[in-house]
Amino acid sequence: MRYTIGEAANILGVSASTLRYYDQEGLLPLVERSSGGVRIFTGKDLEWLRVIECLKKSGLSIREIRAFTDMVSQGDASLSDRLALFRARREAVLRQIEENQQTLALLDFKCWYYTQAAQDGTEERVRTMPAEQVPEPYRTIKAQLNAAPPDALQT
Repeated sequence: MRYTIGEAANILGVSASTLRYYDQEGLLPLVERSSGGVRIFTGKDLEWLRVIECLKKSGLSIREIRAFTDMVSQGDASLSDRLALFRARREAVLRQIEENQQTLALLDFKCWYYTQAAQDGTEERVRTMPAEQVPEPYRTIKAQLNAAPPDALQT
């Protein structure tokens, strides 16, 4: 199947200007053009664009994605380099997930904390609550927060 830039953008959930930018940056070397110069996208192009979006979301810059595009153009000679790139990105994403899980745990704790405080009309009870009375999912976070230096700002 063949797609216009607008159709391809819609399928991918990006703007047509994003696809034009990728093309200008050399990330779409195989996209065909009509005799009038209009970009024509195929299913293979959409697959390639999904990989570009994945790499972008994983934290690679356009320059780094262009380097990956260059690797692909080298064919099988660059397979180990491409594998190394994807393994490195995978590790980076796993680190981001861990950081996000820690952030989510703190947000969950604070939602619980302020729900309790709002119900009580004051923070006093929940702030001074012994660790064993804090619900299990929040004990670790409360302990981590309490480990802050005594002169740290209360949140």
